[in-house]
Amino acid sequence: MWRLLASIILFSCLFVYSSSLGESEVTCSGIVPLRYRNDKISITDYGGVGDGRTVNTKAFRAAIYRIQHLKRRGGTLLYIPPGVYLTESFNLTSHMTLYLAKGAVIKAVQDTRNWPLIDPLPSYGRGRELPGGRYMSFIHGDGLHDVVITGQNGTIDGQGEVWWNLWRSRTLKYTRPNLIEFKDSKEIIISNVIFQNSPFWNIHPVYCSEVVIHHVTILAPQDSPNTDGIDPDSSVNVCIEDSYISTGDDLVAIKSGWDQYGIAYGRPSSNITIRRITGSSPFAGIAIGSETSGGIKNIVAEHITLSNMGVGVNIKTNIGRGGYIKNIKISNVYVDTAKYGIKIAGDTGDHPDANYNPNALPVVKGIHIKNVWGVNIRKAGSIQGLKGSPFTGICLSEINLHGSLNTYRTWKCSDVIGTSLKVSPSPCSELRTTGGSDFCSSAF
Repeated sequence: MWRLLASIILFSCLFVYSSSLGESEVTCSGIVPLRYRNDKISITDYGGVGDGRTVNTKAFRAAIYRIQHLKRRGGTLLYIPPGVYLTESFNLTSHMTLYLAKGAVIKAVQDTRNWPLIDPLPSYGRGRELPGGRYMSFIHGDGLHDVVITGQNGTIDGQGEVWWNLWRSRTLKYTRPNLIEFKDSKEIIISNVIFQNSPFWNIHPVYCSEVVIHHVTILAPQDSPNTDGIDPDSSVNVCIEDSYISTGDDLVAIKSGWDQYGIAYGRPSSNITIRRITGSSPFAGIAIGSETSGGIKNIVAEHITLSNMGVGVNIKTNIGRGGYIKNIKISNVYVDTAKYGIKIAGDTGDHPDANYNPNALPVVKGIHIKNVWGVNIRKAGSIQGLKGSPFTGICLSEINLHGSLNTYRTWKCSDVIGTSLKVSPSPCSELRTTGGSDFCSSAF
């Protein structure tokens, strides 16, 4: 009976949401084909117990081993029924769906002593937080094809507080694990799941292509360190839509490698769409960087609703990064309460080691930001380019960033060339006098 129910629910989750958007709303979710799995198994078939106390690592690994080695035509759906399934980290495999029923929780164990270690990413050269390797993500996929994580808004809980405390006490030995990471993978769909309390970044597709993340909820306390929501990293053809994110760091942050390691690896992030995201964070809503060494281009972010933010839109890089940030289009952003409305900076982020090249300056050009409305904005904006590599082609149009009484809302700019149309408060002179209206109006 549950197998029939699971198949019905799967179709409703994967197809109804796309149709419920309505004909008037644009979606990019069709970049990954939707596949029906005829073969279905339950975690309980392999000894899974959802009592919140039993450790189910063997059950998850046995079920996924079966999927990997039997290779049923069209793949296999692994059904997680209601209950709390405590487990250590585990790897997914190709041609599978991890399906969480309503009331199902996959929860990470809090014992970090036996957590697997994996190699650092080649585009980072070391762990992001500490030299050496890094802890494997709670749910991990490497070199996979055709994987779906979905359900009826079940929960994947990283129980990250133990990791946050290790970071705070400076007793971490290696870089903390992400909640979900796909590496060197393609045709990935993540939808209709709640992700919470990640030890580090929540969802991290790295060196991936054809990735759809939509209708997800991502939650972490605002004081949880480095709990980015979704971080596409040296990945192409990524669609992020219709989600709520409230975390302790950037809601969506696009990356592409770190200093000399990212330059040498040379793998850009490109063709990424971010649409209809709502959320809150003490850091940025839409962020690009600061790890941008492989290059970032062709990014669209639109219809973003933010509240209680550090920064609404934040584009950030640094000397030593090299690479580029270009052809960025951000529009229809609403921000209620923020320290900064818009920030574009060339002095953000640290370095992996002392061997970075200070002459490797990033190129930032073709940044188009349109239709931004903000209330209770403390500082309107800051655009700080680099003396040896000014930021060029910066276009701001139809932007209103309102502050309360006694709020300092002016712009601060240096080493920037661009133009502005209908921006309030009036931007810095570099954006008022250079460029032209044709450039701004043709950006969208």
